[in-house]
Amino acid sequence: MIKRIVLIVLCSAIATWSFAQAKKQSKNTKTKTLFTLKGDPTPADEFIYLYKKNHQTKEDFTAAKIEEYLDLFVNFKLKVKEARKRGLDTTTAFTQEFNQYKEELRRPFLPDARMTDSLVRLTYNRMKQEVRAAHILISVKPDALPQDTLVAYQKSMEIREKVKAGLNFEQAARTYSDDPSAKSNGGNLGYFTALQMVFPFETAAYTTPVGDISMPIRTRFGYHLVYVIDRRPASGEVEVSHIMIRTGDDKDNEKAKNTIFDIYDQLQAGVKWEELCKQFSEDPGSKDSGGRLRPFGVGMMGSVPEFERVAFSLTKPGEISDPFQTQYGWHIMRLESKIPLASFEDLSTSLKNKIARDERTQVSKQALQTRLRREFQFNENLPTKTSVFTLADSNLVKGTWKPVYPNASKQSLFLLKGNHYYVSDFLTYTQAHQQRTAGTPEKYLEQLYNNYVDACISQKQEEKIVQENPDYTFLLQEYYEGILLFEIMEDEVWNKASEDSTGQRQYYDTHKSSYQAGERTDAALYQASSQEIASGLLPLLQLGDDKKIREYITQNKVKTESGYYKKKDKAVLQKVPWTAGIHPSENNGMYYLAWLKEILPAGDMSFEEARPTVISDYQTYLEKNWLDQLRKKYPVKVNEKGKQYVLQQLQP
Repeated sequence: MIKRIVLIVLCSAIATWSFAQAKKQSKNTKTKTLFTLKGDPTPADEFIYLYKKNHQTKEDFTAAKIEEYLDLFVNFKLKVKEARKRGLDTTTAFTQEFNQYKEELRRPFLPDARMTDSLVRLTYNRMKQEVRAAHILISVKPDALPQDTLVAYQKSMEIREKVKAGLNFEQAARTYSDDPSAKSNGGNLGYFTALQMVFPFETAAYTTPVGDISMPIRTRFGYHLVYVIDRRPASGEVEVSHIMIRTGDDKDNEKAKNTIFDIYDQLQAGVKWEELCKQFSEDPGSKDSGGRLRPFGVGMMGSVPEFERVAFSLTKPGEISDPFQTQYGWHIMRLESKIPLASFEDLSTSLKNKIARDERTQVSKQALQTRLRREFQFNENLPTKTSVFTLADSNLVKGTWKPVYPNASKQSLFLLKGNHYYVSDFLTYTQAHQQRTAGTPEKYLEQLYNNYVDACISQKQEEKIVQENPDYTFLLQEYYEGILLFEIMEDEVWNKASEDSTGQRQYYDTHKSSYQAGERTDAALYQASSQEIASGLLPLLQLGDDKKIREYITQNKVKTESGYYKKKDKAVLQKVPWTAGIHPSENNGMYYLAWLKEILPAGDMSFEEARPTVISDYQTYLEKNWLDQLRKKYPVKVNEKGKQYVLQQLQP
């Protein structure tokens, strides 16, 4: 798992470097072979690309360094070739992992990424302003029939013409709007900012001039006429505290009013806010924390407009409002802080996450899909499409559809840049992707068809990326071969070395003289935050009750480590007697128990003591033997002309 994480980090670094460098690479570099493995060529350009990426200093670009890296590169390619020979790149796990990396790699090159960046910037720019607007809603369901949609649109246009002719918008909203609140507020929505309204409505509010009325705007609720009353710079957010006396139900409003004014008088007389809040406030969620609420911006308290109005009317931290009433009760408010709109850099990540969940992403994707269809010259064969769609039946929505279409492999369904896509391919795609669904067969087949068209366009985009960004191919290959390398190294080296205890012991016995050490101790070190905790652990260690020791260590958060140490390895060991036993000590405000189990003289290390180093050396041994076998299995032939080309390109 750790090695897999290392691969991901490495690939991320590769991608970051390459995206910056991609446009700097020549598109017309002549391909030369650097070496072959049993006849399979490896191009010199791939080696040059990797060498430049992994070497930065002038000292790295010498003939000796390049020769050394070439040997490592050949070994790498031998391992990858063996992995492919074994079919490790055909497993489901490999395919899923590679496709995941590939998707991440493609993203910066795709229009979707630019679309998201554009939406984030657009949203932030809108957040710099607050819009006050009113609306009239003519309801129509998202899946309404065309004739019903047309009726709603025409009704919206008729109302708009009346307003344009002089009818007061507020009166029009009270009379015609299907929004129930319009009867009381005349359609007035107050001030709001980006991400507080559905995207088409927001766009109309930000693009319609102040004092003007928009054309009918379709959202999932129906058609809206948006009247823009005012715009102002963003107020940011406010953080306030409040004391509330509830009203409503059977509560006496006059008594609540008298209570809040009495509290106000006490505040003016110098009684502490926190004391009065805890004693009187009837907001259980905030009374014990001084009435403090989470910061909020304009529009976020839209359901309690008076509360929001008072909050933004306060100007200085510590300022206390006069008592005021909302539908929930009587309040006194104190301003804690005003928080200006954060910078784009600080907000961009959170905005990206919000936008990913917002309908603006879907709206923009639909616009992008339309644009891409134009760009790739999408051209449907409508008669063929119609005949295919007549085959849709109830089996499709059950996920068991198996249509039969005459000459499917010869019937063109659509074209992309003049290339034909046939009915047979679409039917194969449909059968692979169909699932049980609650929709109608016709609508579901339309959805699958659009998904198929988008997938084909995505493939065309892939081809375009490869054409325009030569490094992209190298990057894909790095991910592909990197995954294979770790798969086969786990099988042939890492797992074998760590699990083969017999092989480890044999290697140790053969190379015992290599594992020497100076005087050292086999010790366990216990670190506690107080002398009391350390003292409490001492008798448990002396008794040797492992269960109680573990419980005590967990309960008191004692840090432990053990192993073989020289005296100079640990500061605490330099402060205790160099004799077997349990020795208390203190170092930098921490309290230790150093249990020196045995003092070992200089000389041979035992197998257990040397084992971590033995495993590492055994891995190297196994890898070397394996590479010798691979070089016999896949003879390596270096092309001298290709090698000279590499040296010329890399040396100053």
